[in-house]
Amino acid sequence: MRRPLRISSPEATFGPALSRRALIAGLPLLLAGCVTADYSGFHDNGFGLTPVDTTTIDPGLLRTEVDWKGREKPGSIVVNISQRRLYLVEAGGKAMRYGIGVGRSAGANFRGTGVIGRKEKWPHWTPTENMKEAIPLYRHYASGMNGGPENPLGARALYLYRDGHDTFFRLHGTSEPESIGQAVSSGCIRLFNQDIIDLYNRVPVGAHVTVLQG
Repeated sequence: MRRPLRISSPEATFGPALSRRALIAGLPLLLAGCVTADYSGFHDNGFGLTPVDTTTIDPGLLRTEVDWKGREKPGSIVVNISQRRLYLVEAGGKAMRYGIGVGRSAGANFRGTGVIGRKEKWPHWTPTENMKEAIPLYRHYASGMNGGPENPLGARALYLYRDGHDTFFRLHGTSEPESIGQAVSSGCIRLFNQDIIDLYNRVPVGAHVTVLQG
């Protein structure tokens, strides 16, 4: 995770008809799956959620229902690091696909399987010792940071556990929406705040998670 940065993105204003540029940009997504996402701003648990300007985002990073041919059971989460995508497996050969940001190096990313051990809304964040060593600025937050728009964990966090123990890897929101699709974090998986809220609402504690490196 990088230095917390509040992004103020104006809500997109659309005219009576889509522009040719917007239509062409959206064609790959329309062909790939069904667009279901809403990235508008709204109030959530006492905080204002900044809208995402989707006109500046690769359409393939937006939340979309797609076909799924894997063996995982419905309700399972599959994180594909190389694709920069997270999949929530659904019934009927479908999955909800989300764009993600991943660790800045392959070694920083979680590997293998785990379960969602707990879930938090607007979570408190405390940097690990490794984070403070890699990014000295984080030493200022040694006692932690309360939840809010500036918090690096964003609007929600799903905590990844293995064998009953916290792995210190999270699926979480972000105060830096421009980082989605990039390899910039300290190893945790980040999503647009609107997407982590959607995922949080869909998966229970105990959900199975598989992280694929390639």
